[in-house]
Amino acid sequence: MSITTMAVTGMVERLTQPGAPFETVEVRVGAQRLRAYRKAPATLPELIDPARVHGPKEYMAYQAERWSFDRFFAAVDALAGRMQAEGGIQPGDRVAIAMRNRPEWAVAFAASALVGAVPAPINSFGQREELRDAISDVQPRVLFLDADRCKRLQDDLAGLGCHVVLADAEPAAGSGLLSLRALTAPGGPARRPVNLKPDDPALLLFTSGASSKPKGVLSSQRAVCQALVNIDFIGALSGMTSPESVAQLMARGLAPATLSAVPLFHVSGLHAQLLTNLRNGRRLVFMHRWEPSQALQMIRDELITQFNGAPAMVMQLLSTPGFDPAGSAKTLGGVGFGGAGLPQRLIDEVLGRFPDSMSGIGFGLTETNGVGAAISGRLFAGKPRSSGLKSPIVELRITDPAGEALPAGAAGEIWIRGVTVMQGYWHQPEATAHALQGGWFRTGDIGYVDDEGFLFVVDRIKDVINRSGEKIAAAEVESCLLQHPQVAEAAVIARADDTHGEVPVAVVVPQPGAALQPNEMLVHVAARLASYKVPAEVIVRREALPRNPAGKLLKAELKRLYLV
Repeated sequence: MSITTMAVTGMVERLTQPGAPFETVEVRVGAQRLRAYRKAPATLPELIDPARVHGPKEYMAYQAERWSFDRFFAAVDALAGRMQAEGGIQPGDRVAIAMRNRPEWAVAFAASALVGAVPAPINSFGQREELRDAISDVQPRVLFLDADRCKRLQDDLAGLGCHVVLADAEPAAGSGLLSLRALTAPGGPARRPVNLKPDDPALLLFTSGASSKPKGVLSSQRAVCQALVNIDFIGALSGMTSPESVAQLMARGLAPATLSAVPLFHVSGLHAQLLTNLRNGRRLVFMHRWEPSQALQMIRDELITQFNGAPAMVMQLLSTPGFDPAGSAKTLGGVGFGGAGLPQRLIDEVLGRFPDSMSGIGFGLTETNGVGAAISGRLFAGKPRSSGLKSPIVELRITDPAGEALPAGAAGEIWIRGVTVMQGYWHQPEATAHALQGGWFRTGDIGYVDDEGFLFVVDRIKDVINRSGEKIAAAEVESCLLQHPQVAEAAVIARADDTHGEVPVAVVVPQPGAALQPNEMLVHVAARLASYKVPAEVIVRREALPRNPAGKLLKAELKRLYLV
């Protein structure tokens, strides 16, 4: 074990020892005994209410609007009081939210949580059928919509069987819709405190739907609160391991500000941005929609210090004309990623353009409330292809196909157990039973833990291609393709083959103005990887690869387009 890793182990022990800020204790969750942060709030109201102390400080910015913490809580309290008194909302009732990232989204979420209801954020990019199916699945007592979503559902609203609140416009007379502006006006009934327990339901989030139909993920009050405190733990450990970088950031004298382009209906937007900034009194600046050149403009104008997003979003930002960490983006203290290992080109870009920064990566899922492993700062620079060190409140297990644990360095399916793991999939007992085995959540990701305790995520199980018995990680071939300077995006999918069982097929998108040839790509891969990893075919695509709102690649769509 290296000195650095030994030092980190000691830091983790000091942060989590008795009396420390992140002291861990054993708690009972069902039949399990699990580690948890002793000082974490027990419920969402206990987590949200203390943020009132930030008072007149600015919390959210969206286009020309500025929301202080005082303004936010005034709206939240008014809405919460009316939800109880006029809507009859009780603890455990579902409240659906389907709108673009904007301050009203946060108001609807916090008010719902404070009355003990279960917020159910819905993919706001879905079309009519997707939205209607999700709402029908959730069966909410209240549905918050913006005008765009309202228009998509206009023929279905009367039959939804719930209160429908329009967030960003005034409803037409006789429409039957409620006005959020009226519901958040001062002078309404006071919010009544609710009695919640740590195991009560707190949140219903949907999976990304990158490889299958989205599933509702139900999490407890304890799970969400522990996940939020874990984000603070990651920040504390990062600061301890990168004191020079922290000192440089502090010397700038800039108030922390996050540019939010990740949808709030995903854990990376809700937990790591909206609720984390709320807890810690930081600014959150919403983008109307993701557009790299506009993001660069906002970074400069809003003095943004942090940007987190999918690797594809970070790559697009860094490739934007005029992007300069010493000029147009000089306020950025680093960038953050979520998910599996990063393409080598992106690693080189980040480490080269953001030396000594607090850039980092994390691995977690909706089903674990985003908790798994993470690193940033010096640790990220030392092992940028890893997904970090595991959280103190989860256990990791690498298994073979039979579920047996594998030794360090051996690749297998990543299983996670801990207090932040979901209670189950909403109305899907069979899927829950398959995913949760003995308290362990089967992630569907392939990875390994090295001899220093760092987690490396290799690929999704479904993205491992079996070519005549040789396993090919699609992510490795994609990373190789992205090393070519004329490739903007790359995806590798499996095609059935009579001789080999499966063969890899690559879909590449050239940089603007580039004239890529398929044979050129084959030569490029053959010069760098084993021959069995060379794609059987390269397809040059002239439009961007299909992705979901969180930036995840939709390989099922590519298979439908090119393999069927």
